[in-house]
Amino acid sequence: MCGGQRPLFLLPLLAVCLGAEGRNQEERLLGDLMQGYNPHLRPAEHDSDVVNVSLKLTLTNLISLNEREEALTTNVWIEMQWCDYRLRWDPRDYGGLWVLRVPSTMVWRPDIVLENKSQTYSTNEINLQLSQEDGQTIEWIFIDPEAFTENGEWAIRHRPAKMLLDEAAPAEEAGHQKVVFYLLIQRKPLFYVINIIAPCVLISSVAILIYFLPAKAGGQKCTVAINVLLAQTVFLFLVAKKVPETSQAVPLISKYLTFLLVVTILIVVNAVVVLNVSLRSPHTHSMARGVRKVFLQLLPQLLRMHVRPLAPVAVQDAHPRLQNGSSSGWPITAGEEVALCLPRSELLFRQRQRNGLVRAALEKFEKGPESGQSPEWCGSLKQAAPAIQACVEACNLIARARHQQTHFDSGNKEWFLVGRVLDRVCFLAMLSLFVCGTAGIFLMAHYNRVPALPFPGDPRSYLPSSD
Repeated sequence: MCGGQRPLFLLPLLAVCLGAEGRNQEERLLGDLMQGYNPHLRPAEHDSDVVNVSLKLTLTNLISLNEREEALTTNVWIEMQWCDYRLRWDPRDYGGLWVLRVPSTMVWRPDIVLENKSQTYSTNEINLQLSQEDGQTIEWIFIDPEAFTENGEWAIRHRPAKMLLDEAAPAEEAGHQKVVFYLLIQRKPLFYVINIIAPCVLISSVAILIYFLPAKAGGQKCTVAINVLLAQTVFLFLVAKKVPETSQAVPLISKYLTFLLVVTILIVVNAVVVLNVSLRSPHTHSMARGVRKVFLQLLPQLLRMHVRPLAPVAVQDAHPRLQNGSSSGWPITAGEEVALCLPRSELLFRQRQRNGLVRAALEKFEKGPESGQSPEWCGSLKQAAPAIQACVEACNLIARARHQQTHFDSGNKEWFLVGRVLDRVCFLAMLSLFVCGTAGIFLMAHYNRVPALPFPGDPRSYLPSSD
């Protein structure tokens, strides 16, 4: 029993001794390296020597982009490599120890801080350069596929890195050389299409539909258009809270909302103008021949509008009116006869309702004088002459009133038809403007894409061959 257990105790003891020896080698190496080491001095054997520092940037997360503050928040790892001649040793002197890990505060570090988009330093002390792997310079921001988290709003299209030299800056000043890391990102538009663009297009379409209301319904048109204008203003305020306060560039979504506001305001102006034209009358406005020809003859044919032709109110009838047997006086138009639907002789036949000499005279006047009755007929006509004259004057007064009313109604209808034609022209103009403007701005967004290459004129893609 006892003899069989001795090897079991010797093995753990041997492992402990070897571990202690390993730790002692690291402590001894660390003590030898740090003896007389000054972390504030640049690792250069001579004053004229330049320390080469290689940089590599690894992106782990694109957190957010605050457009209003113009600030991009990311998670990155900066890997810097350089050679410090004071940290050299012979592995054979320390038990074959090749790697020693020490706290970063114990050694010299290049005074390089990632600021905005570049890292700068004086070329007299440090020479910045991009890291190399497998003989290939890493001219891009490295992305670890296992640690990287995709952003829901932005997509990374290009991630090049460049070494730049500013010839204008002196070599001893910081800024003469810089390593610039670029991130070319593009917005994923689905969120804005569903929540802003689609509602704005639908609301603006409602403003276009007000042209299907009657031309005289100007109040209802203005009410609908102003409600649409208020809704668009709310969307514009929501977008204005997110875009940066700059005059160098205007976002496309702000351009589109402003365009919709202009279209809606023009629709309100059109509704007011059409209402003003539709409610005109001959008492307030006289229609010119050019307006009548364009809006009542030419445009209805071009727009294929069914406009019933109105009877002309200014054409005089060739037949004179009857005024106490004379042929001079106020004329009766052909349009008036159509409106009255009565011939002139019928006006006289209507007077048969009167009694006395007027009725008898009219009956004889209608039948004509018979043989042997000319003196009697002429005497009756002479006695009835004042009553006939009063009857004719009354008929002329009625005809004049009907003529004026017909002229007034015809003028109102003409102005109403002009309003309808003008309303149709405004509808087609606003519809064309809305469709063309929307399509134009959407095409601008379609072609406003990140280019295929990160730098114009540079054929390199700044990506690893495996991407």
